[in-house]
Amino acid sequence: MSWIVLHIIGIIAYTASGALVAIESKYSFIGIFVLGLTTSFGGAIVRNLIIDAPVSGVWESNTMAIVFVTLTLLVFLPLKWVHHWKRWGLFLDSIGLATFALQGALSAKYAHDHLGLILLSAMFTGLGGGMIRDILAGRKPLALKEEVHAVLTLICGLCTWMGWIHPIQLTLVVFCIVTIRMFAVKFNWKLHLPYCLEKRFRNNDVKAESSLKK
Repeated sequence: MSWIVLHIIGIIAYTASGALVAIESKYSFIGIFVLGLTTSFGGAIVRNLIIDAPVSGVWESNTMAIVFVTLTLLVFLPLKWVHHWKRWGLFLDSIGLATFALQGALSAKYAHDHLGLILLSAMFTGLGGGMIRDILAGRKPLALKEEVHAVLTLICGLCTWMGWIHPIQLTLVVFCIVTIRMFAVKFNWKLHLPYCLEKRFRNNDVKAESSLKK
C-alpha cells in the first residue's frame, strides 16, 4: 500500500512540475496540459521503446485520471496557491524521480530481466519526461547539467535487478533516494571528473568562447 501511495504522489509531483514550468514560461492552458502530460508520460514512452513494449500500454486509465485531475486543478487554482507548491515541489519531485525510475526498472525486469535494459529503463523513465519538458520550454535539461539525478535512477535500477521488488523494499529505496537527493541539493553535491578530463572540458569551453567572440 505504501508503494502505491508513493507512486501516486510521484505521478502528481511530476505532472505538477510540468504544469509549473508551463506557467513560469507564460504558456496558455494548452501548454500547461501539454507539458504536464509530457512530464508524466514522456519517460514511460521512451521506456517502452527500449524494452520493446507497446507504447499504448503507457495510457493506463488510473494514471491518466490522476494526471488530468491534477492538471485541471492547477489550471483553476489561484496563482498564489500554485506558487506555494514550490516550497514542497523539490521534495515531491524527488519522490517522482524515485518512483518513476523504479517503475521503469520493474517493467524492464518483468519483460527481459537484463541488467543493461533495467538500468536504461530506470534512467529514461525517471529523467525522460523532465528532459522533454525542459526542451519544450526552451530550457537546458536539468538532468544533463547535474549528474546526481542520473546516478540516483541507476541506483534504483540496480536495486531492482538485485531483487528488491517487494513493496516494503521499494518504499525503503524511495526513502533513501529522496534523502540523498535532498542532501545533494542542500550541499550542492557534484560528481567531479578526473583532473585530465575536467581540464580538457575547461579548455574546450575557453576555445568555444574565444571563437564566438571572433
